[in-house]
Amino acid sequence: MKTKHLILLFFIFLLASCSSVRVYSDYDKNVDFSPYKTYAFYKTGIDKVEISDLDKKRILRSIDEEMTAKGFTKSETPDLLININTKAEKNVDVNQFNNGWGWGWGWSPFWGGNTMVSTSIEGILIIDLIDAKKKELIWQGEGVGNLTKDANKKDENIKNFVSKILVLYPPIVKK
Repeated sequence: MKTKHLILLFFIFLLASCSSVRVYSDYDKNVDFSPYKTYAFYKTGIDKVEISDLDKKRILRSIDEEMTAKGFTKSETPDLLININTKAEKNVDVNQFNNGWGWGWGWSPFWGGNTMVSTSIEGILIIDLIDAKKKELIWQGEGVGNLTKDANKKDENIKNFVSKILVLYPPIVKK
């Protein structure tokens, strides 16, 4: 009975850890971010991203929502150009569970175990903010987490990625 509880606890932990998005950002330390108030999408770069048009729309819609919530305005003459990039990797996890008991070190006829193999797809979403006048990258955010193929959960998953990445913009500059 205890083994079943341990396996169930492991699965709960595994599912909880799968839903998290790890985020990172980098920026030009010499840039004053306060003058930037408008944005547009960098169509040339976004067109090169090799994901479905539906997922592109989801990402761009989520970025629009986040930028608007931060007080930015979409413009034909923007201060910032926004570009995206994506990557995906298949992860294979092999876990061994000991469900038997044995005597100390060495072999035991009562020793047993199970092996479980699971796969997941880990995605990376990169959001670039480019100074529109200088055409220079000034900020980059990256989110890494598990992806879903379930169409009903994609919107939520992508919103989660985008919101966690853009919470890091503008950077808090320590003086």
